[in-house]
Amino acid sequence: MEVFFEILKITLPSLLMLLMAYFIVGGFFRNSEKREKLKVIRGNQKLITPIRLQAYERLVLLLERISPESLVMRADYPAKTCKQLHADLMQTIRAEFEHNLSQQIYVSPEAWGSVRSAKNYAIALTNNAVKGIDDDAPAIELSRRILDMTTDLGHPVIEKAINDLKREIQQIF
Repeated sequence: MEVFFEILKITLPSLLMLLMAYFIVGGFFRNSEKREKLKVIRGNQKLITPIRLQAYERLVLLLERISPESLVMRADYPAKTCKQLHADLMQTIRAEFEHNLSQQIYVSPEAWGSVRSAKNYAIALTNNAVKGIDDDAPAIELSRRILDMTTDLGHPVIEKAINDLKREIQQIF
């Protein structure tokens, strides 16, 4: 029995030292790994943040460009019919949106949903404005109706989307 206690006196401190060394070294490696991950994250943020800002800028520009009054002001309609202008406006809205589809990966799903809602609003407003106007009527009639509708209604969906993007940018910084 005395031999057992002698062995225990020698091995117990060694085991305790081994356990302490294991936890200390393990903690060191875990902290080192966390520091490396933080370095990578910070490096990625330095690269991604300017790209994200550019995405927000592009989406705000998209929203401004598809606002009904902006569409009408940019349209070349003096020699066109109402039907031709309507087709041009629809094509412009869709092309602007499709050109910026890739920006959705840099914004939240909620912000992207607001952008899509604004696009759908611009399409719906343009489609509603064309109702009741003869296809062969001068394009100026459609442009007047769109401007009248936006004067009466404003465009709260587009403004909401812009505000959502601004709010999200403020949360980032």
